[in-house]
Amino acid sequence: MNEKNDPNGGDTLDDDRYVIEDTGDTVEDIEHEMEVAAKEAVDGPAAPAEGPVADDFRDRYLRTLADFENFRKRSEREKNDFQRYALAGLIRDLLPVLDNFDRGLDHAEEGDEFHKGMALIYKQLFDVLQRHGLKPITESGVRFDPNIHEGVVRVEDSSVPSHTVVEVMQKGYFLHDRLIRPAMVKVAVGGPEDAAPSGT
Repeated sequence: MNEKNDPNGGDTLDDDRYVIEDTGDTVEDIEHEMEVAAKEAVDGPAAPAEGPVADDFRDRYLRTLADFENFRKRSEREKNDFQRYALAGLIRDLLPVLDNFDRGLDHAEEGDEFHKGMALIYKQLFDVLQRHGLKPITESGVRFDPNIHEGVVRVEDSSVPSHTVVEVMQKGYFLHDRLIRPAMVKVAVGGPEDAAPSGT
């Protein structure tokens, strides 16, 4: 909120006394309150320039402005979130298509014309989805993280620390910073336990 100075030398809109929590009121509720406050200021008894009545009017007016500003910010956040994640349902529905491309490319003979054509179409589709915020989870050799991984197979492997992702069986994906599908992974067990990361 921009700082505005009171004619008497004090801050008005940036005064902490007038910043209140978002109440969830609708635009109509806030506009109605502003209309009531304005009507009382115009039609009510002439308010003195100073004193409790003037302070009350000033307080109500500034609180209403703060309400409206909070509502405006909340609406802006909701609008931005809607725009960022509006395609989540469509992209989630397209993930099996990406999976089938991956399987097809794995089984097609690399270097032949069919493989090249499929790879080009896959790249074109994936580039479009990336421009809209899609990010794959493909890394192996990392510690299993239940927030982004779904362990589907455990393998005995003493050559790597326990709980290491040794293979990504199906890619997971983020849309911007929101997980839309965890990666299905193979997890090693039977190896040495990792030391706790430094700083924890």
